[in-house]
Amino acid sequence: MSLNELSSLASPLSAQQVETLKQFSAQLTPVQLAWVSGYLAASANAAPAAVSVAENNSKLTILYGSQTGNSRGVATELANQAKAAGVAVNLVSMGDYNSRNLKQESLLAVVVSTQGEGEAPDDAIEFHKFLASKRAPKLDGVRYAVLSLGDSSYEFFCQTGKEFDERLAKLGAEPLLPRVDCDLDYQQASEVWQSEVIAAAKPLLAQSSHASAASPSVAFAGSEQQYSKQQPYTAEVIVSQKLTSRDSAKDTRHVEIDLGESGISYRPGDALGVYFNNDTALVESLLSAWQLDGDIVVTVGKESVSLQQALLEKKELTQLYPGLVKFWAEQSKAKALLAIIEDKTQTREFVRSHQVADLQQLYPLSNIDPQTLVDALRPLTPRLYSIASSQAEVDSEVHLTVGLVADERNGEIRYGGASRFLAHAEEGANVKVYVESNKHFRLPENPQTPVIMIGPGTGVAPFRAFMQQRANQGDAGKNWLFFGNPHFEQDFLYQTEWQQYLKSGVLSKISLAFSRDQQEKIYVQHRIQQQGAELWQWLQQGAHLYLCGDAERMAKDVQQALTDVVAEFGEMDHAAASEWLEQLRAAGRFQKDVY
Repeated sequence: MSLNELSSLASPLSAQQVETLKQFSAQLTPVQLAWVSGYLAASANAAPAAVSVAENNSKLTILYGSQTGNSRGVATELANQAKAAGVAVNLVSMGDYNSRNLKQESLLAVVVSTQGEGEAPDDAIEFHKFLASKRAPKLDGVRYAVLSLGDSSYEFFCQTGKEFDERLAKLGAEPLLPRVDCDLDYQQASEVWQSEVIAAAKPLLAQSSHASAASPSVAFAGSEQQYSKQQPYTAEVIVSQKLTSRDSAKDTRHVEIDLGESGISYRPGDALGVYFNNDTALVESLLSAWQLDGDIVVTVGKESVSLQQALLEKKELTQLYPGLVKFWAEQSKAKALLAIIEDKTQTREFVRSHQVADLQQLYPLSNIDPQTLVDALRPLTPRLYSIASSQAEVDSEVHLTVGLVADERNGEIRYGGASRFLAHAEEGANVKVYVESNKHFRLPENPQTPVIMIGPGTGVAPFRAFMQQRANQGDAGKNWLFFGNPHFEQDFLYQTEWQQYLKSGVLSKISLAFSRDQQEKIYVQHRIQQQGAELWQWLQQGAHLYLCGDAERMAKDVQQALTDVVAEFGEMDHAAASEWLEQLRAAGRFQKDVY
């Protein structure tokens, strides 16, 4: 059977696994193919038989769907806690799970996040579709628990978890516990949920010899590293250099961080988690406005710290959430704010365009109880930045492309917390960091595969890493970059590097869209449409397509432009073109890193 025939049949391999197998086998000689065939046959004969129903009845299967690593982290914690309690576990990403095993499960724990407008994370998309399809089996006798992670600032808060819960119940599964929906400050709620899952699961599991010896079945990329979100590494900033010119309306920085002897490793496509402190001047201004003494001791979690330290290091001041707006409205009794919280759309818009300082300026509070205030504020969470370097090029460094968030509101400049911290960091400044692996944004395994990269603005960051990697490996595959920004002279990020890559031949083609350099605004989606015929040819030649940047507008416009190109040059209607792109995504050939 050929691989083309294999991909068209119902096989135990996912579409992405079939694509990987195709790429790998294409590199092998007939002798090598024969050897691999024999090896796989021997492995299959030596492998244990399929998991029996009895085995499934004696273990807790933990499925996770994770985009930024939070759900994976919670699922791993649950697996470790269950193992310590003598519970056998099978820990697996939804992207790696064989859906056919679902009807054989006895106990199921689901941990899943929600992205954007209620969308499933990348590694949960296929499993989510399976559950919603007619192929999903009846699940009578299955007990399940769902922990959903989300951000209440978004309209479809925890939507994916809600849909998993609803669908599992409709298929006949019985809830082990009520679903738990977690906001960004999920740690405490998730710990309680983990304990309750284990307590509820233990009496239901069949006693078996391997219940005490079981361990998580999945090894994570990077799990051997010492540092993580829970234990970040204290690194040193060695460069924070402005990329945009003095006349640019944007302040975009190239930041280099020294990882020293940490042993931290990363791959192109990964992200760097960055912890930061709030601006001292901002904290002092708020304390003054609230008429509070910064030396007052408050409790944050299990720690007792000064109010000033809590606001500097522990609490979120530059991003709001609906719960805080409601709290503020009730405390201030401001009619305008009370009216806003009655309308979910207005509340979401307010959250996105204001900070704590804006709340205080517009609806002043004073002499508020310090502990009450601290309890209402969200925990300070790290920000994720697409890594803009390859370790093949920079060794123990990691590079970022950081756009300084700075908006004028009510006559004052409001800065983004992490971007201000990194942009203003002096040489030698300490910053706590960790690597967040992103297996859904990877260069093709086959070095000859063509690559199309769409990354306007700071979305160009991971593609700098891609080019460094491919140049160092000597990959023969063609590379095409679409980049856009307002002005050529002020905003062409890494211009010299792209020109050098073009000259050397590593970069085959670059398509530029500087929106404000002519009377008519031109964006990357316009360049995509203008060069649709060639882009379609590249895709027909097996090119992998990547998109990075703003999810709110740019990604939607680019998606529409790509659909138009596929429809026109693939001679399809728009519905078929959308489905074609979806199949490309399912095969791992269309990958997105949008935020």
